[in-house]
Amino acid sequence: MTTRAAEAPATVSTRRLSPGLRRALAAAAGLVAALAFQPYNLWPLVVVGIGLLTVLVDGRRLREGFRTGYLFGVAFLALTVGWTYVIAVPVAVLLVVVWALWFAGVGLLTTLVMRLPLWPLWVAAEWVLVEYLYSRVPWGGFGWTRMAFTQADSPLAGLFPYVGTTGVSFLVALLGGALAWVWRTARTTSGRTRLRAVAVVAAAYVLAIGGGVVARAATTVAAADDTVTVGMVQGNVDGVGLEAFGRARSVTNNHMSETVTLMAQARAGQLPVPDFVLWPENSTDIDPVLDTETRQVVSTAVAVADVPILVGAVTEGPGSYERQTTAMWWDPSSGPGALYHKRNLVPFGEWIPMRRQLLPLVPMLRLVGAQSVPGDGPGVLSVDVPRHGTTRIGVLICFELAYDQTVREMISGDASTGGAQLVTVQSNNATYAGTGQISQQWAITRIRAMETQREILVATTNALSGYITPDGRVMYETHQRTAASTSVVMPVRTGLTPGMRYGAGVELALVVIALAALAAAIWRRRPAPRPDHEVRQNGTAASS
Repeated sequence: MTTRAAEAPATVSTRRLSPGLRRALAAAAGLVAALAFQPYNLWPLVVVGIGLLTVLVDGRRLREGFRTGYLFGVAFLALTVGWTYVIAVPVAVLLVVVWALWFAGVGLLTTLVMRLPLWPLWVAAEWVLVEYLYSRVPWGGFGWTRMAFTQADSPLAGLFPYVGTTGVSFLVALLGGALAWVWRTARTTSGRTRLRAVAVVAAAYVLAIGGGVVARAATTVAAADDTVTVGMVQGNVDGVGLEAFGRARSVTNNHMSETVTLMAQARAGQLPVPDFVLWPENSTDIDPVLDTETRQVVSTAVAVADVPILVGAVTEGPGSYERQTTAMWWDPSSGPGALYHKRNLVPFGEWIPMRRQLLPLVPMLRLVGAQSVPGDGPGVLSVDVPRHGTTRIGVLICFELAYDQTVREMISGDASTGGAQLVTVQSNNATYAGTGQISQQWAITRIRAMETQREILVATTNALSGYITPDGRVMYETHQRTAASTSVVMPVRTGLTPGMRYGAGVELALVVIALAALAAAIWRRRPAPRPDHEVRQNGTAASS
């Protein structure tokens, strides 16, 4: 029986490869793509890795595409997020072998849509579809390794304010698909056609790279309405790894001590005097409202500063044996005030999915402690800043940087508060100090500064704290595993970039295109109808 699938040209480029060599090349493609991420930062290689994966699945059966994508994913994730071993080696292994299924999906979908005309476009859309899904499913997703996050230092970085992170991921995948198209053309056509294919792809690269360069040069930041001087404190912690926080309350004592140092330098004229001070996530490891000793330490720090402190606190509740990771505005006069609770929590790090079922099976999960509960609403605190009045301060807490919707809602705000005028990041990366996680998060933060066209001030317990400008430049950066502090003058900005205003629409449009291409590819694979004369010969047609 003939099928429409047979109508699609099958490439001969990889037919002669042995299964073992094909598997090795799939893993190599994953490693090549992973080298584009920090701490390696060989950003052009992500295009090469995607292109090689696309070549390897071209013309193959669906199960072979799935298997090839899975091997790509295992190698890719082992190199990019292998730092999760500091929690526990089984956690790292589980993350890699399970999350690689998403990349198996990429391999399968690529195999399907490569049977369509203009297939590099549909291949790129399928990458966006899979990134969209694994940033949300399961348990809130884990979008840490999206292809756009390799491009902080590439010419394409200039496009972040215009097309957002999703748009850049699409372009990266499209450039990778274009390489595969040249390879297929070179293997199956004549010399003149090959030259035309090379010329077309070269022009696409010039347009993409040139467009990014022009966009970066043309990007203008909206004029600032005001400026606010913000102090940043990195207090350091006493331990390492899972024991980074050492003795109870020591992290809070360290941040109080470094706040004293910051204010002494400011009052001596060595630094600008801050209007408020930023502490990192988990700068209190015990609820500072309920615990008398912790409350006293924070109150002393606020009294010394004589300005509000935006505290990164662990707070108890809302239920029994539950907790929240909280940004808490602490005023010298009125004490604790406006709150924002972290929304994007890390599964098996901050909370345990299916806790009741899994704890008896995996006792080590008890190390996670109380179950974290996500907050809701955008990360915007509308607070009274001394000498400036009401100011909307945006807060992103650690892993929230990787979630587009959380960033967009912080910038756009809601009807009651409006969008963030200043952007701050509170983070606790102490567990991952010395691993690639630190530089990966730093790159994502730089991308968010470009995408939102806002300055970003980062405070961490002892990782990388610093100040980033809207063009992604790092103006101040601390060292890991040290105490440090500074103060910076931050412009108060309003307005939305096209990437922030229309980013959700761009993402949805690309997801719909990917689904439509997938449906078209499946339709083409359906069995072709048999001619009437064949049906009559087989005696299956009704007699006239």
